[in-house]
Amino acid sequence: MTSRIFRTGRGLVAALAVVAMTAGAAAADSLRQAMADAYRNSQLLEQNRYLLRLSDEGVTQAVAQLYPTLTFIAGTNRDLINDTTTSTARLVAEMVIYAGGGRTSARRGAEETVNAARQQLVALEAQVLLDAVTAYLEVWEAQQVVSVREANVRVLTQQLRAARDRFEVGEDTRTDVAQAEAQLATARSNLAAAQGTLEIAREIFNLAVGRYPNGLTGPGGLPNLPRSEAEAGQLSRQQHPAVLALQHEVAAAEFAVQEARAATRPNITLDFTATDTFQATNPFLEGESASVGLTLTQPIYRGGQLASIERQALAQVEAVRAALNRQTQLNLQAVGTAFARFQIATAQIQASDQRIRAAELAFEGVREEAALGARTTLDVLDAEQDLLEARISRIEAEADLYASAYGILSAAGLLTVGRLDLPVPEYDVEAYGAAFPGGVPRVLSPQGERLDSLLRSIGRD
Repeated sequence: MTSRIFRTGRGLVAALAVVAMTAGAAAADSLRQAMADAYRNSQLLEQNRYLLRLSDEGVTQAVAQLYPTLTFIAGTNRDLINDTTTSTARLVAEMVIYAGGGRTSARRGAEETVNAARQQLVALEAQVLLDAVTAYLEVWEAQQVVSVREANVRVLTQQLRAARDRFEVGEDTRTDVAQAEAQLATARSNLAAAQGTLEIAREIFNLAVGRYPNGLTGPGGLPNLPRSEAEAGQLSRQQHPAVLALQHEVAAAEFAVQEARAATRPNITLDFTATDTFQATNPFLEGESASVGLTLTQPIYRGGQLASIERQALAQVEAVRAALNRQTQLNLQAVGTAFARFQIATAQIQASDQRIRAAELAFEGVREEAALGARTTLDVLDAEQDLLEARISRIEAEADLYASAYGILSAAGLLTVGRLDLPVPEYDVEAYGAAFPGGVPRVLSPQGERLDSLLRSIGRD
């Protein structure tokens, strides 16, 4: 087959065109690649990964409160009257034996805060992917519309040329020519608007994906969706990261209530102090001492502060619970809306296909009848416009179909890198801080490596 293509000069040009088209298609962007690049290049995700690490450090700090502390204190004192210098070195160990459960509640609350932050990061990941899908489909739709309008301009240009030729031989009137000129001017204006829409869509794509599109292969097949709206609704209530995040926030708020109540209970501290005293002028004043002590602290009156803190914590619990209920309602509404859009787009595609077939037949028939003198130029132009609108409606409906499909995944909490199996390393939200108390293994993503390098540079590795 290849040898036959290269037999003539025209065949050589065709072959080169095929090769160029194949290379362009190989380098063109698929929807999956665009989503993967959006995930890889998102500055918003990177920012929130660092914010997640702040929460992880909060757990480490809360765990540290459960351990004893050891402090070294050294000082020197000059007595100006007796002209003596006394130096002391002290080692102080302190451990809270009982704090009413407040420190344990603080640790568990910090852990729940981390879990909430992890789920919030997953929810943000879904939003980044959905933005990439939307941007991709907008560029794809705009490109298809530009292509259709360019073809329309070419057809109308030929029709105008034909109308002028018929006018020259007396078959058409000046009105027919003017109608063709007006239709072509409108088509060129619409083409310019479509090209402008495409440029705007390219800029949105750059913002969402982190680079400009390289030519699009199309959205490909539809993703695997839940079998029904009821199943998607159940997933949105049980597995959506925004819901899971708020559930962890409720738990963290409840631990904050326990921590506030613990502040009203006694606090028992065990301490040990070892002191060494040095004095060069009077060796008799030198010596070592050691002591062990047990201290109980019980708040009696704080002006209502502790009760206020507890009431504040209880109010926070109810506020977060209300937010959880609200988020569940929003998820169910998003599922219903996405399924409705999906059904509408499916019906519109079917109707558009029928409309296109009918408009093509009508256009061909009107054009043949016009050639025989049974139709006017305006009839041909109207038939061409009907076909154009049918094709554009088909493009818009297909873009809506894909947007609503991914909207269903997002509303059900299924729009993640892992579930879509995108070609990009997935950031492990649980992977930071293994070297710290209460931590888990360190992340090995590029973003994590950069932060680890920063920590090593300041001596915290």
